[in-house]
Amino acid sequence: MSLESLPALLVTAESYDPAPVPQRPLIDSRQFGMLLFIVTEVMFFASLVSAYLIIRSGLEEWPPWGQPRLPVWSTALNTAVLLSSGVAAYLSGRQFRGGSGTAQRTLGISVALGTFFLVFQGYEWVQMLGFGLTVTSSTYGGLFYLIIGAHGVHVLGALIALAYTWMRMTPGQEQPLTQGGASAVRMLWYFVVGVWPILYVLVYLA
Repeated sequence: MSLESLPALLVTAESYDPAPVPQRPLIDSRQFGMLLFIVTEVMFFASLVSAYLIIRSGLEEWPPWGQPRLPVWSTALNTAVLLSSGVAAYLSGRQFRGGSGTAQRTLGISVALGTFFLVFQGYEWVQMLGFGLTVTSSTYGGLFYLIIGAHGVHVLGALIALAYTWMRMTPGQEQPLTQGGASAVRMLWYFVVGVWPILYVLVYLA
């Protein structure tokens, strides 16, 4: 190699600027946004539960005399249905990440189980209203419908998001479903599934 070629080599080496490697964010923006939303909802339900416990501790008899008892056993079975829906959503997430074609079917099972839970809760509400437990019948009735109703609204909203995700899994979509979007919806469903056993124990059993 001649000495005359050294400057050219040095210029080439100095001018070489490799393209920066894009850094993957630690958490998807949609997942982070859903996480913040869930934190606020945890505080919301914590305030409801705190108010419930404070009011209940100030009364000598709970439930008050003359008020119908809640359907403990049928709601326990319905709780198992909701938990099964959460398991199905988790399995669907694993299948979706692995590229399995069964992810949509498994998520459909989760949506069906969640819908059954919500419809059965509505059926129980109709029964309790017929037995005389209303929002205005007592503090007990008002708190029951406030806490369980708030959870029911969250279940309905999460079910709509879950059903939309299920539809987006259909092949041939113009905008395919992303991992981040699907994961954010599952996070919401995990929340409404996970908070229910706590409410069941406090409201139905305690």
